[in-house]
Amino acid sequence: MTDLDAFRTETRAWLEENCPPEVRGPMASEADTIWGGRDAVFATPGHRLWLERMGARGWTAPEWPREYGGGGLSREEAKVLASELRRIKAQPALASFGVWMLGPALLAFGTEEQKKRFLPEIVRGEIRWCQGYSEPGAGSDLASIQTKAEDRGDHWIVNGQKIWTSYADKADWIFCLVRTDPEAPKHLGISFVLFDMKTPGVTTRPITLISGKSPFCETFFDDVRVEKENLVGTLNRGWDVAKYLLAHERTMIGAMGEVGAGRPLHQTALETIGADAEGRLDDPMLRARIAELEIDAAAFRLAMERAGDQMKAKQAHPAIASMLKYYGSELNKRRHELRMAAGGIDALEWEGERSHGGAAARDWLRTKANSIEGGTSEIQLNIIAKHLLQLPGA
Repeated sequence: MTDLDAFRTETRAWLEENCPPEVRGPMASEADTIWGGRDAVFATPGHRLWLERMGARGWTAPEWPREYGGGGLSREEAKVLASELRRIKAQPALASFGVWMLGPALLAFGTEEQKKRFLPEIVRGEIRWCQGYSEPGAGSDLASIQTKAEDRGDHWIVNGQKIWTSYADKADWIFCLVRTDPEAPKHLGISFVLFDMKTPGVTTRPITLISGKSPFCETFFDDVRVEKENLVGTLNRGWDVAKYLLAHERTMIGAMGEVGAGRPLHQTALETIGADAEGRLDDPMLRARIAELEIDAAAFRLAMERAGDQMKAKQAHPAIASMLKYYGSELNKRRHELRMAAGGIDALEWEGERSHGGAAARDWLRTKANSIEGGTSEIQLNIIAKHLLQLPGA
């Protein structure tokens, strides 16, 4: 038996013993998502227990170093863990912007004190983060941000506004881009800072989307005090941190194309459309579209793994994140289009119990934002054309 085989055996045994039954199988609704944080809400006691057990083992961030609370696994061991989690149909132990975006940036740019302070709390799900990037006048042109931080000696005073701040009304802390040198060219003079959302002067206001609900908020800063020790990276060089984090954000958004929440599409379709004499879905066109999606999703999962290997080996092209973000966003939109088609008339129902409050329709409408958030699909295609394909005139 190889070391990897032994790791698989040990991992399988641990998961069988420690993964609660409540978190095995598809997520019934968004309420099953485990966000953690100071005011965490759990769908069941099993969800809380799952986070506690996985966080204590460092397996919410399996490849992060052990000294910062991570699992300390190799890339190969992390793949084994992922495959064993899929085998038992385990739900994610933690959904976290801290794990997906801020953590990698802190590992690359943070001080030792910042890593030791924030990373273990992120791994254990004790702190929930939001992202302060976009502003009303700075979306795709992010470097045009105007939120300013005035130097007051041992701290800054921050004033300005952010928009499309996902879950800002529920987050504990924010990682935020601020302008610390208004005289510098727009890509310079930006700094990357962290601060508590309960700091006096921080307010949020939810934004409702066409789905009737939304994770997005407007966020306002009025004379907010930010300590100098919470600067990540070099003063006025926050754009370097921002670009690094954006690559992880785009990969995160793209990963939505890899997994689907809820019941498998073919099961939903069988209930609404029925089966033919051979037990297959009695709609050959829809059956073919579902099969095509599942094949594309499997191929995309392999592409994600390959990109992860390349990133780990520092061999990944900088534009690969844009490719994954674009394809994953479009794949997720296709999945929800099919979920609507498979759901029949029930999928059009908006508020009743039988549709779980119109979950299918609201989720389908929400996916329209996938090709906007994190950089529009058009921006991603431009990046791919210019930097990956090197097309003339791009």
